[in-house]
Amino acid sequence: MLKVGVVGATGYAGEEVIKILLAHKSVSITELSAVIDKEESFSSIFPAFKGKLDIICKKPDPEAMAKNVDLVFLGLPHKVSMDVAPVFLKAGKLVIDLSADYRLDPDVYKIWYGAEHRDKTNLGQAVYGLPELYLEKIKKAKLLSNPGCYPTGIILGISPALKNGIVEFSRIISDSKSGVTGAGRKPDLALSFPEVNENLKAYKVNDHQHKPEINRILSDVAGHAIDIIFTPHLIPMNRGILSTIYLRLTKSLDTKAAVGIYRNFYKGKPFVRISDEGKLPQIRDVVGTNYCDIGLKVTGGDLIVVSCIDNLKKGAAGQAVQNMNIMCGFPETEGLL
Repeated sequence: MLKVGVVGATGYAGEEVIKILLAHKSVSITELSAVIDKEESFSSIFPAFKGKLDIICKKPDPEAMAKNVDLVFLGLPHKVSMDVAPVFLKAGKLVIDLSADYRLDPDVYKIWYGAEHRDKTNLGQAVYGLPELYLEKIKKAKLLSNPGCYPTGIILGISPALKNGIVEFSRIISDSKSGVTGAGRKPDLALSFPEVNENLKAYKVNDHQHKPEINRILSDVAGHAIDIIFTPHLIPMNRGILSTIYLRLTKSLDTKAAVGIYRNFYKGKPFVRISDEGKLPQIRDVVGTNYCDIGLKVTGGDLIVVSCIDNLKKGAAGQAVQNMNIMCGFPETEGLL
């Protein structure tokens, strides 16, 4: 059995990782930690886990935790993981980081996250964990940088079109809408029920910290510099992201042909589902699953892509476990179906 620990176990993503791991046949959860007032059983913090996971959730002590794990998930805030990951890596443990700390070059990271990167050595070894694009690299990874939630749905929605050269590089627009858990479990007036309920708002218009991550990976796919227009929105629901993506075609094709291109691109990829011609996915189709559902429509000279994920599953914890499975040689879908 693989001994697994979760740092940041009381956050939304950490809790979701734990739920998935409890259904996994090949792992044992041996260590949990979080910034908490007192150390107590995880089931005391979250009564839903009573009888399922009663081990003590401890205050953070990476050196001590590293002695009792083979692999660790870091569900930590941005700018914190880069101080914790090196402890586990030095001890020879596998690390899957769910923050943004290992997704960007240090100069870009400083611009978008307002801090100098303090672990540039390991940053250069980190593998970006989008299995549909980087499977072979993930198999060899020691430090895995789990993608952001918005980038996951957007990159998967655009990559087949870019790779097949059917859309322009210069005109890519993503209008994305996310549930509130995408912001993490933290006190914030803007995320409180009265502020979110019966409301819809755009925020960080074309200035969201996930934009450089999206641009970086899409540029890699295209072999050409990409700079998308990206507008995120907050919607009054707990979880789920729907991105409507607008692409200008470079050649004449219909929706049926576009569906064929996408299905061929994702052939053998268990967690991407392409909708039939004339059908588009919705958030309820994917909530609680690790799927990314993609629907397509060609209209005039444009390709419109609708991409849906659960931000806590394929956008965070589910994808993290999918990456663990690949890194450790388990079936890719173990614990996720």
